[in-house]
Amino acid sequence: MLRKLPTWLTWSRIAMIPLMVLLFYALSAPWGGIVAALIFALAGLTDWLDGYLARRLEVESRFGAFLDPVADKLIVAAALVLVVHADAGIGIAVAAIVIIGREIAISALREWMAEIGQRTSVAVSWVGKVKTTAQMVAIFLLLWAIPLGPIPMFALGEWLLYLAAALTLFSMIQYMLAARRGA
Repeated sequence: MLRKLPTWLTWSRIAMIPLMVLLFYALSAPWGGIVAALIFALAGLTDWLDGYLARRLEVESRFGAFLDPVADKLIVAAALVLVVHADAGIGIAVAAIVIIGREIAISALREWMAEIGQRTSVAVSWVGKVKTTAQMVAIFLLLWAIPLGPIPMFALGEWLLYLAAALTLFSMIQYMLAARRGA
């Protein structure tokens, strides 16, 4: 049973999506956003934990390697849709489109590179890791939305989302150039 825990944690992240969406809409403001932010943070924790446990228990699998980024992309896309719905501003909408669009493009690129035997040409870079961190923190702050004491959660989240979108474009260009060289 313990050997299957990393995969179950990944599945739990996918199961959190409808719960996050339901509670976002079911609870009155600002509680819906706060609860959604906490569920999103819990999903982030399970993302770290499933990878840690898979390595620690030496139960890394091909299926887990496939499912983990799928779960990440699904919960990020769902959370971004909630953020855009809550604040229909053009800046946040464009940033969300850039982030979601990049994920689709890079997933297709990785699949194509794997088909031609060049999967390692599009490995994750440090820019991608910084982008992911900025994106995850931004989404949490934007879902939370209300100030926490003197911390303007929404404004801080908005600027981090713009940073994540810029890094998203930069990392996508890096991936495309690496793929072009490898193909």
